[in-house]
Amino acid sequence: MNLLRSFAVAFAMYSKIPVPNVEWNGKSMKYAMCFFPAVGAVAGFLQFLAGYLIMNHTDCGKFFFSAVMVLIPVVVTGGIHLDGYADTVDALSSYGEREKKLEILKDPHTGAFALIWVCVWFVADLALWSEVSAEALAVLACTYVFSRSLSGISVVSFQAAKNSGLLRTFHDGAHRKRVRAVMIIWALLDGGVMAYFSPHMAAAAIAAALLVFLYYYRMSRKQFGGTTGDLAGYFLQLSELAMLAAVVLADKLI
Repeated sequence: MNLLRSFAVAFAMYSKIPVPNVEWNGKSMKYAMCFFPAVGAVAGFLQFLAGYLIMNHTDCGKFFFSAVMVLIPVVVTGGIHLDGYADTVDALSSYGEREKKLEILKDPHTGAFALIWVCVWFVADLALWSEVSAEALAVLACTYVFSRSLSGISVVSFQAAKNSGLLRTFHDGAHRKRVRAVMIIWALLDGGVMAYFSPHMAAAAIAAALLVFLYYYRMSRKQFGGTTGDLAGYFLQLSELAMLAAVVLADKLI
Protein backbone atom coordinates (compact mmCIF):
# COMPACT_ATOMS: atom_id res chain seq x y z
CA MET A 1 0.00 0.00 0.00
CA ASN A 2 2.85 2.40 0.81
CA LEU A 3 4.35 1.74 -2.63
CA LEU A 4 1.03 2.63 -4.26
CA ARG A 5 0.99 5.87 -2.29
CA SER A 6 4.55 6.58 -3.43
CA PHE A 7 3.47 5.90 -7.02
CA ALA A 8 0.58 8.36 -6.64
CA VAL A 9 2.86 11.03 -5.15
CA ALA A 10 5.31 10.71 -8.06
CA PHE A 11 2.61 10.99 -10.71
CA ALA A 12 0.79 13.79 -8.88
CA MET A 13 3.99 15.82 -8.66
CA TYR A 14 5.63 15.13 -11.99
CA SER A 15 2.71 14.64 -14.37
CA LYS A 16 -0.78 15.80 -15.21
CA ILE A 17 -2.06 12.22 -15.24
CA PRO A 18 -4.96 11.93 -12.76
CA VAL A 19 -4.18 9.84 -9.68
CA PRO A 20 -5.97 9.42 -6.33
CA ASN A 21 -5.17 12.02 -3.70
CA VAL A 22 -2.82 10.71 -1.02
CA GLU A 23 -1.26 12.35 2.00
CA TRP A 24 2.33 13.47 1.53
CA ASN A 25 4.07 12.06 4.59
CA GLY A 26 7.24 10.18 5.45
CA LYS A 27 5.89 6.85 4.27
CA SER A 28 4.50 8.04 0.94
CA MET A 29 7.58 10.17 0.18
CA LYS A 30 10.08 7.45 1.06
CA TYR A 31 10.03 5.74 -2.33
CA ALA A 32 8.16 8.28 -4.47
CA MET A 33 11.27 9.06 -6.52
CA CYS A 34 11.49 5.37 -7.50
CA PHE A 35 8.45 5.91 -9.72
CA PHE A 36 9.71 9.10 -11.37
CA PRO A 37 11.04 7.19 -14.44
CA ALA A 38 7.58 5.62 -14.84
CA VAL A 39 6.28 9.08 -15.77
CA GLY A 40 8.87 9.08 -18.55
CA ALA A 41 7.73 5.62 -19.63
CA VAL A 42 4.18 6.93 -20.08
CA ALA A 43 5.38 9.99 -22.02
CA GLY A 44 7.64 7.86 -24.19
CA PHE A 45 4.95 5.28 -24.92
CA LEU A 46 2.41 7.94 -25.90
CA GLN A 47 4.98 9.67 -28.07
CA PHE A 48 5.97 6.41 -29.78
CA LEU A 49 2.32 5.49 -30.37
CA ALA A 50 1.47 8.90 -31.82
CA GLY A 51 4.61 8.94 -33.96
CA TYR A 52 3.96 5.45 -35.31
CA LEU A 53 0.36 6.29 -36.20
CA ILE A 54 1.27 9.59 -37.86
CA MET A 55 4.11 8.07 -39.87
CA ASN A 56 2.29 4.92 -40.97
CA HIS A 57 -1.40 5.77 -41.09
CA THR A 58 -1.68 9.43 -42.09
CA ASP A 59 -0.48 11.74 -44.85
CA CYS A 60 0.60 14.44 -42.39
CA GLY A 61 3.87 16.21 -43.08
CA LYS A 62 7.03 16.52 -41.02
CA PHE A 63 6.00 19.77 -39.35
CA PHE A 64 2.80 18.28 -37.94
CA PHE A 65 4.68 15.16 -36.83
CA SER A 66 7.38 17.25 -35.14
CA ALA A 67 4.87 19.50 -33.38
CA VAL A 68 3.00 16.52 -31.92
CA MET A 69 6.25 14.91 -30.77
CA VAL A 70 7.36 18.12 -29.04
CA LEU A 71 4.02 18.71 -27.34
CA ILE A 72 3.29 15.24 -25.93
CA PRO A 73 5.94 15.30 -23.15
CA VAL A 74 4.95 18.87 -22.24
CA VAL A 75 1.28 17.91 -21.97
CA VAL A 76 2.04 14.76 -19.96
CA THR A 77 4.27 16.61 -17.47
CA GLY A 78 2.41 19.90 -17.41
CA GLY A 79 5.67 21.67 -18.27
CA ILE A 80 7.07 21.32 -14.74
CA HIS A 81 10.59 20.59 -16.00
CA LEU A 82 10.46 23.38 -18.59
CA ASP A 83 9.65 25.73 -15.72
CA GLY A 84 12.83 24.62 -13.98
CA TYR A 85 14.78 25.05 -17.22
CA ALA A 86 13.44 28.59 -17.64
CA ASP A 87 14.24 29.59 -14.05
CA THR A 88 17.74 28.14 -14.29
CA VAL A 89 18.73 29.87 -17.53
CA ASP A 90 17.42 33.11 -16.03
CA ALA A 91 19.62 32.62 -12.98
CA LEU A 92 22.68 31.62 -15.01
CA SER A 93 22.21 34.61 -17.33
CA SER A 94 22.30 37.02 -14.38
CA TYR A 95 26.01 36.30 -13.73
CA GLY A 96 25.31 37.24 -10.12
CA GLU A 97 26.58 35.80 -6.87
CA ARG A 98 25.36 32.41 -5.67
CA GLU A 99 22.73 33.91 -3.35
CA LYS A 100 21.37 36.10 -6.14
CA LYS A 101 21.06 33.11 -8.45
CA LEU A 102 19.16 31.19 -5.78
CA GLU A 103 16.85 34.17 -5.29
CA ILE A 104 16.14 34.25 -9.03
CA LEU A 105 15.19 30.57 -8.90
CA LYS A 106 12.53 31.45 -6.30
CA ASP A 107 11.23 34.48 -8.22
CA PRO A 108 7.80 33.64 -9.75
CA HIS A 109 8.30 36.17 -12.55
CA THR A 110 9.67 35.08 -15.92
CA GLY A 111 12.69 37.00 -17.16
CA ALA A 112 13.66 37.91 -20.70
CA PHE A 113 16.46 35.35 -20.86
CA ALA A 114 14.07 32.61 -19.77
CA LEU A 115 11.70 33.46 -22.63
CA ILE A 116 14.54 33.60 -25.14
CA TRP A 117 16.07 30.27 -24.13
CA VAL A 118 12.74 28.47 -23.87
CA CYS A 119 12.06 29.58 -27.46
CA VAL A 120 15.52 28.32 -28.44
CA TRP A 121 14.77 24.98 -26.78
CA PHE A 122 11.44 24.57 -28.61
CA VAL A 123 12.90 25.55 -32.00
CA ALA A 124 15.81 23.13 -31.56
CA ASP A 125 13.48 20.34 -30.41
CA LEU A 126 11.11 20.94 -33.33
CA ALA A 127 13.97 21.01 -35.86
CA LEU A 128 15.51 17.80 -34.54
CA TRP A 129 12.19 15.93 -34.53
CA SER A 130 11.71 16.87 -38.19
CA GLU A 131 14.79 14.72 -38.93
CA VAL A 132 13.70 11.66 -36.94
CA SER A 133 13.20 8.40 -38.83
CA ALA A 134 10.76 5.63 -38.00
CA GLU A 135 13.68 3.45 -36.89
CA ALA A 136 14.64 5.96 -34.19
CA LEU A 137 11.20 6.25 -32.58
CA ALA A 138 11.57 3.34 -30.16
CA VAL A 139 14.99 4.48 -28.94
CA LEU A 140 13.75 8.03 -28.42
CA ALA A 141 10.75 6.76 -26.46
CA CYS A 142 13.21 5.23 -24.00
CA THR A 143 15.16 8.46 -23.46
CA TYR A 144 12.46 9.84 -21.16
CA VAL A 145 13.05 7.01 -18.72
CA PHE A 146 16.83 7.40 -18.90
CA SER A 147 16.77 11.15 -18.28
CA ARG A 148 14.52 10.72 -15.24
CA SER A 149 16.69 7.93 -13.89
CA LEU A 150 19.71 10.23 -13.92
CA SER A 151 17.67 13.11 -12.54
CA GLY A 152 16.46 10.87 -9.71
CA ILE A 153 20.04 9.85 -8.95
CA SER A 154 20.98 13.52 -8.64
CA VAL A 155 18.09 14.24 -6.27
CA VAL A 156 19.24 11.62 -3.75
CA SER A 157 23.00 11.96 -4.38
CA PHE A 158 23.91 15.60 -5.01
CA GLN A 159 24.20 18.13 -2.24
CA ALA A 160 21.02 20.23 -1.96
CA ALA A 161 21.62 23.95 -2.51
CA LYS A 162 18.84 25.02 -0.14
CA ASN A 163 17.38 23.86 3.15
CA SER A 164 13.87 24.21 1.76
CA GLY A 165 12.02 23.60 -1.48
CA LEU A 166 10.52 20.65 -3.30
CA LEU A 167 13.80 18.90 -4.06
CA ARG A 168 14.83 19.18 -0.42
CA THR A 169 11.51 17.58 0.54
CA PHE A 170 12.15 14.59 -1.74
CA HIS A 171 15.84 14.53 -0.79
CA ASP A 172 15.12 14.33 2.94
CA GLY A 173 12.03 12.14 2.66
CA ALA A 174 13.58 9.48 0.43
CA HIS A 175 15.36 6.33 1.49
CA ARG A 176 18.37 7.50 -0.47
CA LYS A 177 20.42 4.32 -0.84
CA ARG A 178 17.47 2.24 -1.99
CA VAL A 179 16.15 4.96 -4.28
CA ARG A 180 19.60 5.37 -5.84
CA ALA A 181 19.80 1.61 -6.44
CA VAL A 182 16.35 1.60 -8.06
CA MET A 183 17.33 4.54 -10.29
CA ILE A 184 20.44 2.69 -11.43
CA ILE A 185 18.35 -0.39 -12.22
CA TRP A 186 15.90 1.77 -14.20
CA ALA A 187 18.82 3.26 -16.18
CA LEU A 188 20.45 -0.11 -16.88
CA LEU A 189 17.21 -1.76 -17.99
CA ASP A 190 16.27 1.22 -20.12
CA GLY A 191 19.72 1.31 -21.70
CA GLY A 192 19.36 -2.38 -22.50
CA VAL A 193 16.01 -1.80 -24.19
CA MET A 194 17.50 1.04 -26.25
CA ALA A 195 20.40 -1.19 -27.28
CA TYR A 196 17.97 -3.93 -28.31
CA PHE A 197 16.32 -1.57 -30.80
CA SER A 198 19.54 0.04 -32.04
CA PRO A 199 22.98 -0.39 -30.42
CA HIS A 200 24.60 2.60 -32.12
CA MET A 201 21.70 4.97 -31.43
CA ALA A 202 21.55 3.75 -27.83
CA ALA A 203 25.28 4.33 -27.35
CA ALA A 204 24.97 7.85 -28.75
CA ALA A 205 21.98 8.69 -26.55
CA ILE A 206 23.56 7.32 -23.36
CA ALA A 207 26.87 9.09 -24.02
CA ALA A 208 25.05 12.39 -24.59
CA ALA A 209 23.02 12.01 -21.40
CA LEU A 210 26.09 11.18 -19.30
CA LEU A 211 27.99 14.19 -20.66
CA VAL A 212 25.09 16.48 -19.77
CA PHE A 213 24.89 14.82 -16.34
CA LEU A 214 28.58 15.59 -15.74
CA TYR A 215 28.04 19.21 -16.80
CA TYR A 216 24.99 19.43 -14.52
CA TYR A 217 26.95 18.11 -11.53
CA ARG A 218 29.84 20.54 -11.98
CA MET A 219 27.66 23.53 -12.85
CA SER A 220 25.27 23.03 -9.94
CA ARG A 221 28.11 22.84 -7.42
CA LYS A 222 30.01 25.80 -8.84
CA GLN A 223 27.11 28.15 -9.58
CA PHE A 224 24.57 27.23 -6.89
CA GLY A 225 26.38 25.24 -4.21
CA GLY A 226 24.29 22.17 -4.97
CA THR A 227 21.18 21.18 -6.83
CA THR A 228 17.55 22.28 -6.60
CA GLY A 229 14.29 21.17 -8.18
CA ASP A 230 14.71 23.80 -10.89
CA LEU A 231 18.22 22.60 -11.68
CA ALA A 232 17.00 19.00 -11.89
CA GLY A 233 14.36 20.14 -14.39
CA TYR A 234 17.00 22.09 -16.32
CA PHE A 235 19.13 18.95 -16.55
CA LEU A 236 16.19 16.85 -17.67
CA GLN A 237 15.29 19.21 -20.53
CA LEU A 238 18.91 19.55 -21.65
CA SER A 239 19.59 15.83 -21.50
CA GLU A 240 16.49 14.95 -23.52
CA LEU A 241 17.43 17.50 -26.17
CA ALA A 242 21.01 16.20 -26.24
CA MET A 243 19.85 12.58 -26.54
CA LEU A 244 17.50 13.54 -29.37
CA ALA A 245 20.34 15.27 -31.22
CA ALA A 246 22.69 12.34 -30.62
CA VAL A 247 20.16 9.79 -31.90
CA VAL A 248 19.45 11.85 -35.02
CA LEU A 249 23.17 12.18 -35.76
CA ALA A 250 23.86 8.50 -35.11
CA ASP A 251 20.96 7.49 -37.34
CA LYS A 252 22.22 9.64 -40.21
CA LEU A 253 25.96 9.05 -39.90
CA ILE A 254 26.20 5.35 -39.04
